Order: sequence, then structure tokens, then C-alpha cells
Amino acid sequence: MTQPFVAQLRARTGTLRLIPQGSRGITIRVEMPEVWDTVRLIVSPREPVLTVKVRSLEALFPEAELHNDFVLKFRGWEILDEASPLADLGIEDGAILLLTHRRRRPVR
Repeated sequence: MTQPFVAQLRARTGTLRLIPQGSRGITIRVEMPEVWDTVRLIVSPREPVLTVKVRSLEALFPEAELHNDFVLKFRGWEILDEASPLADLGIEDGAILLLTHRRRRPVR
């Protein structure tokens, strides 16, 4: 079995697995431009978006106080219904999501 393209791109060495070992899932990539970092996740297509967002924040930006201060975007659009499963939003194996602050931050 070949790996999806996102598994070949630069990211942290570890992959977050949100499904049991041996289960089939999809590999997605979450990028956070504020920290110039990326994490790969292996998840179920039925996983809610909120779970992906929270687990990605824990890995990429642990000092975040509230997950509501951040948005997850797919194909440039904010995902508004975070209770939706990934598959219902068209997020498939190899998808890339963007995790960023909800409001623009001043440059210092």
C-alpha cells in the first residue's frame, strides 16, 4: 500500500493516531502558520472536526487557552460545524487543513 502524498511532506516525526492500531483510517495534515509547524494525523473518516482541531492544538500550540480562539480551514474556507464528521465535509485521505487564530494578530 502506498502512502498518501501528505505523509511524504515535511512534518513532525511522529504521527498522531486517533484510531486503534490496526484499524484503517485516513491520513490528514494540519498546518499552523503561526508556529511554522505541521502535524500528521491518522483518523477515522467519521471523526468529528472538533477532535482533530483540539488534538492538533495540543500538539502544535499547547499554550492555547481556548480552542474557540482558533479556526480550522479546508480549501480556504472555515469549517463552521465542528461537530461534523470529516467525511461529511469532503475531507479525504491526503487532505490538508489549516489551523490558525480566529482573529488577525498584530505583527510585533
